[in-house]
Amino acid sequence: MQPKYKRILLKLSGESLAGKAKHGIDFDTVVKICKPIKKCVESGVQVGIVVGGGNFWRGRSSGDMDRTRADHMGMLATTINALGVADALESLDVDVRVQTAISMRQFAEPYIRQKAMSHLNKGRVVIFGCGTGNPFFSTDTAAALRAVEIEADVIMKATMVDGVYDSDPKTNPNAKKFDSITYHDVLTRNLAVMDSTASALCKDNDLPILVFSIEDPENIYRAVCGENIGTVVTTE
Repeated sequence: MQPKYKRILLKLSGESLAGKAKHGIDFDTVVKICKPIKKCVESGVQVGIVVGGGNFWRGRSSGDMDRTRADHMGMLATTINALGVADALESLDVDVRVQTAISMRQFAEPYIRQKAMSHLNKGRVVIFGCGTGNPFFSTDTAAALRAVEIEADVIMKATMVDGVYDSDPKTNPNAKKFDSITYHDVLTRNLAVMDSTASALCKDNDLPILVFSIEDPENIYRAVCGENIGTVVTTE
């Protein structure tokens, strides 16, 4: 199969790294996810990755805690995941760099756009940690921002469901799945694709999102090659 895209931004949820434990990092699961990423790299696709932190911490569900501090803790959680994914990729002999929006120079590069672009052009996977580096912004928004900055062809959002539905398929057995949908419909119908800030940023920059299931990690490579999986979100 030939890749459809030259450069992608892959958004991984923290939950996808936890495996059956549902918390923390299951290294075997992470390696399974990284194997198709390696296939993408070997096919000439440039790969940036943004990881969530929900397997360790969710700032928005932190009760009475100060939201800014809770979000800072979430940024640290994404960095743990970024380092875990980097280690798994390196175990597969994939060249990788971790860049963080908050300076952690002892074990990650600071995020510098031109440096990230240089790594990508050299065939290195770049993993972006700490979200945007600002509280009140999700890692979905970070994925949209980094994708626009690195001029990615598409955001590939690997989730625990196999696409975008008109209602929650976990609670509604009659939920309808979309093969494609516009950002306008996503925003007006308040569909759970990305948060509204991320969706608006993608819409404004004409950046498509492909939402698909990570339950079978090979879907990452299938999606890169243009197979009809998941749901595509576009401006029109």
